[in-house]
This record gives sequence, structure tokens and C-alpha cells, in this order.
Amino acid sequence: MFEGVHTALVTPFGEKGIDAEAYRKLIDRQFENGISGVVPVGTTGESPTLSHEEHIRVIEIAVEQTKGRGKVIAGTGSNSTDEAISLTQAAQKSGATGALLVAPYYNKPSQAGLLRHFRAIADATELPLILYSIPGRCGIEIAVETVAELATSCSNVVAIKEAGGNVERVSQLAEACPADFEILSGDDSLTLPFMSVGAVGVISVASNLVPGPLAEMVKFMLEGNLGEALRIHRAHYKLFSTLLKLDSNPVPIKAALALVNACRADVRSPLVMMPEEKVSQLAELLRGMGILPAS
Repeated sequence: MFEGVHTALVTPFGEKGIDAEAYRKLIDRQFENGISGVVPVGTTGESPTLSHEEHIRVIEIAVEQTKGRGKVIAGTGSNSTDEAISLTQAAQKSGATGALLVAPYYNKPSQAGLLRHFRAIADATELPLILYSIPGRCGIEIAVETVAELATSCSNVVAIKEAGGNVERVSQLAEACPADFEILSGDDSLTLPFMSVGAVGVISVASNLVPGPLAEMVKFMLEGNLGEALRIHRAHYKLFSTLLKLDSNPVPIKAALALVNACRADVRSPLVMMPEEKVSQLAELLRGMGILPAS
């Protein structure tokens, strides 16, 4: 259902809020380059600093602009169960294909609390749901046993975005969960190793900038062509790692998109744009990759 590359879209901002024109162009470029789907208002889309009205509108724009060319997986997770239910139901009403549900952050529920949280959302919607485990951001991990219980007991919990950085967990999830449960990488740099042990794709940040190569790499892995996939991985690994190291996501990817004139680099407070020396470092990398013309 969710194999392939799904781009965790940035949310472009203009002088008066969301830059819908830049957003629509970004979405078009994804599908013109073979991307399987888009993910509006995840962490990369700055969901924590959007109003509820903006959040829902961004999902609506993504559905409108996708025009059936691929999937729209709306970011609707929250550390409040009621809020997550409300956003997920709004995403379903907007016509989204599925929803991405991050583990509740800050309040650090137990695994029993996670089961109750995700089951309540699953019961409140007909959308296929992708769990999202990212302990580095949330402070908790969705345990393998919890994922397996949800995958078995909730028919619409169908996948997980795994962003814990542990390749072994992919094997553990594949063994514990039903055969049709899908695992997606949550880190561009780990997509190839994750897919080598059972993942079926990635929810990607880098594909905002380089959708074509990411789509090709995952396609090669799904076809069993490790050599070609590895070639693309190696050619882009420095980009993957640099986007992680320069600043908090989505600051670096927005800076990169600004360098290629795809959208402004603006981010919402408390995030701030990268200092000029880091932008120069990023620009040098992009020139070396041929993404920017040589100076």
C-alpha cells in the first residue's frame, strides 16, 4: 500500500502565511519525478507551529494538487489523543489517502498509554494509519510488541515509519508483525540498509530537493538491484548526512530549497534560519553534486 518514496513536504511561507503557490509547485515537481506520494504537515512541514486551520488547509492543498497522481499521507499525530482524532478525521474529510501518527511527545506515556492512544484514533477513522516512532524527538519509542499488538488488533494500522536509527529493529518488526504490515525508513541515510532487511520504502526529507534519484534508488531496491541502488545512495549520502547535521529539520532542507529558488528559507519561531556560513557550506555541497551551477 505504501511502498516507494513519500516526500515529507516542507511548508513554504510567504509574507502573509503559507505560500500556496510555492507549495503547489513543489508537489507537482514530486510527481513529475516519480515520487509515490507526499506527506503534508509532518515534522518537516512544521506542524507544531501551524494553527489548526492552517494545518487542515495544508492537507487540503496537498490533496487538491496531487489530483490522484499518488498518495497523500497527512501528518495528524499529537500528544493529545483528542487532538489527533480531530486532525485525522479532518484529513479523512479532506480526501487524504492515509495518516501519519507520531508517538505522543513530551508527556511520555507508557506502552499501555500508547496502545490506548493509537487504538482510539484507529477506531475514529477509516483511513489507513502509519505509526511513527522517533524517540530522538519524542523521548519514547513505540515498542516492537506494541506495534505488533496494534497491527494485529486494528485493521487500519498498516505501517510504521521507523526513525530510531536501528537496523535490527526492522528485522524485529518484520518478525513480530503480520506479513502485510509495511515498514518505512524515517531517515534518508538508512533507507538502503533498512530496505535490505525488509522495509518497503521511505518517508523522505531529501526528496523535497532530489525526488528523482530517491525514487530511482527505492525502485531499484524493490526490484532487487542492489548495485544500482547503492550507486545512488553513495552519490547522495553526503547530502543525507549534511541535512541532518547542519541544523534541526526542516531548517537545512528549506535552506537548500531556497538556494534552488523553490521556496523561501523562512521557518517559524522558535526555529531560526541557518547562519550564512552554514548556508555557504550547503551551497558548496550542492554545487559539487551538480544541483547548483558552479560559481
